[in-house]
Amino acid sequence: MPTTPDLPIPVGATAPPPPATRARMVLGRPFTLGTLTLPNRVVMASMTREHSPGGVPGPDVARYYARRAEGGVGLIITEGTYVGHPSAGGSDRVPHVYGEEALRGWAAVTDAVHAEGGRIVSQLWHLGMDRKPGSGPVPSAPVVGPSGIAVDGSASGLAMTTADIDAVIAAYAEGAANARAAGFDGIEVHAAHGYLIDQFLWSHTNRRTDRYGGDLASRARLAVEIVEACRAAVPADFPVLLRISQWKMGAFDARLAGDPRELDTLLAPLAAAGVDAFHCSTRRFHPPEFEGSDLNLAGWAKKLTGKPAISVGSVGLDNEFIPALHGQRGRVTHIDGLLDRMERDEFDLIAVGRALLGDPTWLRKVVEGRVDELRPFQRESLASLV
Repeated sequence: MPTTPDLPIPVGATAPPPPATRARMVLGRPFTLGTLTLPNRVVMASMTREHSPGGVPGPDVARYYARRAEGGVGLIITEGTYVGHPSAGGSDRVPHVYGEEALRGWAAVTDAVHAEGGRIVSQLWHLGMDRKPGSGPVPSAPVVGPSGIAVDGSASGLAMTTADIDAVIAAYAEGAANARAAGFDGIEVHAAHGYLIDQFLWSHTNRRTDRYGGDLASRARLAVEIVEACRAAVPADFPVLLRISQWKMGAFDARLAGDPRELDTLLAPLAAAGVDAFHCSTRRFHPPEFEGSDLNLAGWAKKLTGKPAISVGSVGLDNEFIPALHGQRGRVTHIDGLLDRMERDEFDLIAVGRALLGDPTWLRKVVEGRVDELRPFQRESLASLV
């Protein structure tokens, strides 16, 4: 990791703490979501792994998550898990959050994480129009979305009927109840990156003229009703997180909200529906979201709703995920800018993805001053559950 030169300390000023001490002071603060107390402010971000044949997480998956808990991560968000709707999934190696065998597998995962003192939530997922025809756990199921239009603009699927929408809402509620029964400490509803819920949020993919289409508040109706259904399926103090993004896979310049007023239009009904924390996905955590303010997307979510916010995006690395996925080697970087933002409570928690794939002990090494020992993320990390 590059170092900065020592600078003279003005007379009467206090010497800044060493980097490791500062990281420990900032990241090591406990945080509470409902009745769930986290030992620190670092979250493991959700990352698709496809190491669960038949949708069933095995002992290797349990060890994978437990290693991150052992490494000190305060909260783990699982890879996306398909809800029990026929059109939800596109890979038979992505885990389910339904079915007795899959839920037994997840119970073993949560037990392993809890044995290491960790906390873990299940991310509930439906691909919508991102699913390929004939793929997934139910190959015969049609590809569906709000208007049958994919992120790339192609009319490659079917527009959902109100009966379809009701079935999806019920599948999310069942997934929330199943996650709690399997020992999870909360759930996260995936409403980002151009998957089903996000397809309803975005006007490019939502051309509906009924109550689920039109202005932004109407396009948010499905997300609101899913959150309400999940909230009703679990106890009031069981945390419900929601992941959002402006960008989509294949449409990195997409915008749901062009200014804070539009963002408030989107987030306010979701907060009222029962979201306990907003997980705001950006490709890099540090750029400002709107002109005239240094706040990033998570900072704005917290400011507008008063709810806790999780930020994410290329933490500890100098490149973004997509270039890394195509083999670009990233370098470990300082997290001073991150600590600055967290010291002023712009957002509450920081999610770390690739850095934790490369090194399960990332947090421990950062707060112990062993950054020179960090193993950077490499594309090969995706091929195994190390």
